[in-house]
Amino acid sequence: MSGDDEQWNDSNRAFLQALMARSTLTLDEAKPLLATIQTTYERRETLAEDITEADLNAHIAAANTRISPFDFEIRSTFHQTTRKRVYALVNSSSDPIIQLATIHTAEEISFLKRVLDAMFETYNTSRNEVMAITSMQAVRLHKAPDRGRRDTQDGAATQGSTAQGLKMIEAEKMLRTLVDEGWFETSNKGYYTLSPRALMELRGWLIETYNDVDDDDDDDGERPPRIKQCVACKEIVTVGQRCSKRSCHCRLHDICVQNFFRMQRSNGCPVCKTEWTGDAFVGERAASRRSGAGSNANTSRITVDDPDQNNDPDEIDR
Repeated sequence: MSGDDEQWNDSNRAFLQALMARSTLTLDEAKPLLATIQTTYERRETLAEDITEADLNAHIAAANTRISPFDFEIRSTFHQTTRKRVYALVNSSSDPIIQLATIHTAEEISFLKRVLDAMFETYNTSRNEVMAITSMQAVRLHKAPDRGRRDTQDGAATQGSTAQGLKMIEAEKMLRTLVDEGWFETSNKGYYTLSPRALMELRGWLIETYNDVDDDDDDDGERPPRIKQCVACKEIVTVGQRCSKRSCHCRLHDICVQNFFRMQRSNGCPVCKTEWTGDAFVGERAASRRSGAGSNANTSRITVDDPDQNNDPDEIDR
């Protein structure tokens, strides 16, 4: 214990408090933070450029030793578009939706579940794996449905089937709050997607909730799971590329494609060997291609009111 006490000091405490306040951290963000902490607590001037990844890892290792008995852990993943490593403090045991319920109302949690259902069910089909939602589409989910949505895999109706719902202005505020809290990110085109922190903390819940469902989307019964993993890095893919063969389950992050095929020395899909075209997408680009296919992008875009518009054809829209 005395050895642990020597490794855990005011500098470590300040780092953990800063991470808790920010929810996520990158190495670039950590450098000036750790430089300030070391200058203050170790009484020696430290510049941001003096901080290395090893310094950050040492603080993370010390923090994890301290917080692990409380079922917390600092984990990391690569951002799907920037490829920067993102560190986040996550709960390693309890249901993350229950955690959110401690700071949000039942109606707000029900709204969040409806938004997640839209991301991973309504806008995530074999033809268009968008897994993102626009502000307008999300706000239109502010009301709880009049009739209960289909049961979840354990036979229980979702909370959204009984809650009263939110006002539109409350739904808009909740979306902004989810971004501020680090659960959602917004793209330049206005799509909401799950953040790296959310993908780390919700990983188990997402797989359990959306992958264990009997899907009728494909006649051949070969629909891939809704929550997909990159063949290269094994992390969840909500932004990236897919095999052009619709029945193939292969997905890759954009940031993994180049290195993966360079190492493989082949341009064929690693699963089915079909030529990897690079123009079949996962994420908002899947919606953009569909929207641009017609003369009016707004009328061709998939809407919440008409999910059947996304019935799966024999081939992917490209």
